[in-house]
Amino acid sequence: MIRTADPILYSFRRCPYAIRARLALAISGTRYELREVSLRMKPAEMLAVSAKGTVPVLVLPDGKVIDESLEIMRWALGRSDPEGWLERDDATFIAENDGPFKTDLDGYKYPDRHAGDPIAHRERGLMYLGKIEARLSGGGHLDGISRGFTDAAIIPFVRQFAAVDRNWFDRQALPKLQDWLDRYLRSELFGSIMEQNAQWSPASSAGYLKNDSPAP
Repeated sequence: MIRTADPILYSFRRCPYAIRARLALAISGTRYELREVSLRMKPAEMLAVSAKGTVPVLVLPDGKVIDESLEIMRWALGRSDPEGWLERDDATFIAENDGPFKTDLDGYKYPDRHAGDPIAHRERGLMYLGKIEARLSGGGHLDGISRGFTDAAIIPFVRQFAAVDRNWFDRQALPKLQDWLDRYLRSELFGSIMEQNAQWSPASSAGYLKNDSPAP
């Protein structure tokens, strides 16, 4: 069993699952060691603790491994939740994001890897974005007037969808969603978890220590 002084997070900067885990770790103020990995050359150390071979993977100081992004979020926020994110956790809406919307996102972004028409995937994805637009009318966030768990869990995937063709995205009649996304991407919190870090390797011995100071 691996034991560590601080939790270790194996992560890939642009992965939406890893992004939402890092958002929760940051807002909770949890100190952890970030190990940025290549998904094409996954380190044996990560595979030894999680054979799934996907990020994020969190190794706790007692050796316990959490390799599901939502579980990492809930673990971190269960320790410290200064903004009350867990009070705004809509599991059903997140499941729609992680299921049908993620399928359409992949079909739209990676048409060479997935069967089907990318434009048809885009149009189905747009239907989910319309649901987000409607929810945002209630207060600027997905569950009211403050950002919460649902926002952090979903926004990395909307970010990825928007980036496929930003000109097309900006022309859609989604003003509340576009404002919500832009506010999040410009936030100090998001900037803090999207810093560029060199790829980790065993030779480097340690990753980057995060959250030594209070969360933004």
